[in-house]
Amino acid sequence: MRAASVITLVATLAACGGTGEVVTRDAPGEDDTSPRTYPFGPFTIAPGEEVVNRCVQITLHNDTEMFVNSVELTTGPGFHHSNWFYVPDTDFFGADGAFDCDARNFTEPSAAIFGGVLFAQSTQDPHETQAFPPGVAVRVPARSKLVAQIHLLNPTDEPIQLAPTIALTPLPKAAVTTQLAAVSFEDQALGLPPQRASRFTVDCDLEPAALRLTGAEPSFHLYYALAHYHVLGTGLTFEAVKADGTATTIFSTANHIGDTLGGPITPAFDFTGYTRMRVSCDYFNPTTDTVKWGVGTQEMCVFLAFSDSPYDWAGGATMPDAPGDPTLDGDVMAYQHACAVFANDARR
Repeated sequence: MRAASVITLVATLAACGGTGEVVTRDAPGEDDTSPRTYPFGPFTIAPGEEVVNRCVQITLHNDTEMFVNSVELTTGPGFHHSNWFYVPDTDFFGADGAFDCDARNFTEPSAAIFGGVLFAQSTQDPHETQAFPPGVAVRVPARSKLVAQIHLLNPTDEPIQLAPTIALTPLPKAAVTTQLAAVSFEDQALGLPPQRASRFTVDCDLEPAALRLTGAEPSFHLYYALAHYHVLGTGLTFEAVKADGTATTIFSTANHIGDTLGGPITPAFDFTGYTRMRVSCDYFNPTTDTVKWGVGTQEMCVFLAFSDSPYDWAGGATMPDAPGDPTLDGDVMAYQHACAVFANDARR
């Protein structure tokens, strides 16, 4: 995932084997719609190793803006998660390839502010394609590079070798009918009770920011959505809520990690007449410990979408916090936390 905007989907890496080299290629011309594949890595993950706080950079060498209609990420076992941003090629200065995120002062919120969100990987999905309808694309400005924060995890007794690739398929500018912006909300106020089912919700009011920025209630369409949670997650639900409390489910998943947790919203959902976004994550914690926000054995609750709003929308409970007092909904302990909302001009 905006100064916490596109608070996005977190993941990380630190000290992995391999050079982390990127094979640099010329970017497609303005009318070239052929996929462009960028290898990155290789990576070696030792048995039992979890690698965090590592990033990858790929310079696109694009002299003109690109309109990306689809992204295809091919990784493999052990590549737990990654979040991909485009930023000016002068930001987070350094050579292409893998690098320590902290050494270049990289954070996902800063990448979202100075650039934008391109793609987020479903947890432990080894091959995933994010494809938009014909004419729909994310605009990547001229002279950009891709930067991703990645998270590697090897739970096995054998080393894992990875040689991942990411492929971008652009559209000619003349073929673009709809330009997309990011929507990202998360709930870091997690505290999964031991040996119980639980649900954590943030209910986020977009109307005040929309009135301040545009003088009108929020009005846009949602085209694509993706959930992010870890092994204890049993599902995510994303709803649009009207001022009178009427709610419509836009997207939900009951998939587990390793499955694709994202996909197109067909037809695109018209948010006109709605004022709030509500995100709920469901879990079952079989352990005797309270599970909080984090990597490793901890959990996450993150939602990403793409809309045709001229603004990136983001927010939620953006810092780790106590979840508050629950209510009992059947056998589910239900928690709700206050939601901060941020908006950032996506066409800048």
